Parts: sequence; C-alpha cells; structure tokens
Amino acid sequence: MEDLKLKLQQLHERVDSLKDQINTEEATKNAFVMPFIQILGYDIFNPTEVIPEYICDIGTKKGEKIDYVIKKDGEPILIIECKKWNENVDAHNSQLHRYYHVSKSRFGVLTNGHIYNFYADLEKPNIMDEKPFFTLDISDLKETSLKILQNFSKNGYNLEEILDSAEGLKYIKAIRKEFEKEIQEPSDEIVRLLVNRFFNKPLTAPRLVAFKEYTKKAFSTSINETINFRLKNALNISETVPSKATEQTTAIDENVETPKFITTEEEIEGSQIVKAILREVLPSSRIAFRDTQSYFGILLDDNNRKPICRLHFNSANKYVELFHNGKDNGEKKLISSLEEIYDFKTELLSTIKTYE
Repeated sequence: MEDLKLKLQQLHERVDSLKDQINTEEATKNAFVMPFIQILGYDIFNPTEVIPEYICDIGTKKGEKIDYVIKKDGEPILIIECKKWNENVDAHNSQLHRYYHVSKSRFGVLTNGHIYNFYADLEKPNIMDEKPFFTLDISDLKETSLKILQNFSKNGYNLEEILDSAEGLKYIKAIRKEFEKEIQEPSDEIVRLLVNRFFNKPLTAPRLVAFKEYTKKAFSTSINETINFRLKNALNISETVPSKATEQTTAIDENVETPKFITTEEEIEGSQIVKAILREVLPSSRIAFRDTQSYFGILLDDNNRKPICRLHFNSANKYVELFHNGKDNGEKKLISSLEEIYDFKTELLSTIKTYE
C-alpha cells in the first residue's frame, strides 16, 4: 500500500510539473495515463494485456475505438477513456457509456490524467451507470481510496470485493454530496425535521426563514469546532493551555531553514476562520497549514508556491498578509481582532482564483 501511495505521489508531482506543456489528449495519455496503468502493475508494452485503440464496434458504427482495454487471463476487466488534462471528466461520460456494453468489461474509467472516475453497472446489467461509484484524485490520496484502487491492480485484482463495495461507495458518495448541500444551504425539509424535534409551536413561514439561518449557523459552528478540536490534537495543543512545545517544520519559503516555532491558539483559530471562508469554493482537504518562526502560513494544496495568506501574530500588533495581487506581492493588513479576518473574504477568494 505504501509503495502504491509513493508512486502515485510521484505521478502527481509529474502531472503538476508537466501539465502546462501538455497540449493534446494524446500527450495526456502518454505522459500521465500510461504511467498510471503501469503503477497498477500492468505491462503497457504487452499488447495482449494493455491494448491501446481497442476497436469497439457499436451497431452499424464500425471502427469505434476506446483508448485502452486492460485484460487479465484473456478477459477485459477495465476499459479506459482519456481526455486532455484540463478537461472536466464529469462532462464526458457518454462516449464511455457507449463502449461499455459492447466491451464485456465490468468496469470503465474516464480520466484526464489526474482525476479518475470509475464506473460499473450497478443499476442495470451491462449498462454503465450515469455516476461513478469511485473517484480517485491523485492530488488528494486517502487511505480508503488506495485500498479500493489496490483491488484494481494486477496482483490485487478482486472482482468480488470490488462489486461488494461498489454499491456502498456509490450511495455513500451520493449521501455525502447531499449532506454537504444541506450544510451550505439547509433545505426546508431538513430544517423542519430538526426543529420539530424540540419546537412545539407552528412553524410559520417567518419562523422557517429564521430557523434556516439558525440551522446553517449550527452546522457551521459544529463542523468548525470539530475541525478545531482535531487540529489541536494533531498539534498537541491543550484545550485550555496553549502548548509551548517546539518542533521542526518545513518553512513556506524555500530559502528559509527549518526553525523552531510555537503554534498558538490564536493562529489555529485564525486558520479556521480562513478555512470557513474558503469552504464555499474549496474542499477543506485542499487547505494546508505550515508554521514558521515568523508567521503561520496557509497554503493551497500544501504547495509553497500557492500561499493563501499568512498570519503574523507573533508581536504586539497582529497582521494578516494577503496575496490577491500575486504570490510575490504580499500585502499586510493590521487587525485588532480575529473576527476582522472575515473582512478579507473578497481578497482570499480572489487569491484562490489566481491559482486556477
């Protein structure tokens, strides 16, 4: 598992460094997708195992080709359709859908080289589902994703295990998506469900509007407190007394040696405010923190070259350094309280756009 993770991390670094030089779908396949297939243990130079440009005749349409078919013991187990690295793979599943039922494979993959959507036929036999049951993002590798991917490798391929977990994965993903929608904007249904458990008066239209706002704030507070608690534990910081323990860390600036530092309660609270602001445009997993002796850094994708902001809380005056004018043009803003970080929402969202 660790070997698989290491190879995928190396592939992500390769994708990140080369993508701006990749201008075609064919180049995406050669530079990104073929190494991925190789990481799974399949011999990309064996035409009986990995077959490029596999012909899938569909009715009267002859000569239709799918980018790759992977075979095991002579039987197709995986078909792969590729798009250019900067295309949205969610918008291109119709072509894979057409190939699926004539390929005799139980699984199809649609990819742009860094996002891999895995499909199956859970709804109707031999008809590919509209939604993937599993999505792998090589820039955000989770242990659960690696375990699922391991079942698709040459040495670990297990049809039964994949099918057993595929339905659960699909519906867990769908439920999670709906849950995240409710967190962002609670529906009337969820508000009524929760409020009717403790509020015995009629829920009039004005009260419903008020309770929707209360519910939204309750969700946000609960999630932020949970994140804050976990972050404190990760940094070995007590709930009541800030830890004075020091440790070594990698500085945000590449030319700064790794210093000793103290992560404070205020830095953690400030970082959570920034995360809450950006949650409407980014998953929390893409926001990373790094402390240094002079500031607390908040990064996009844990990338030194993508600073979101820096918290300068180590002196009598507190500053938030913003990068909406570019990563090399930081602008410090004096604040008198942590709440004032919310005033920089426009600048923080603008910073994220500069990295897209």
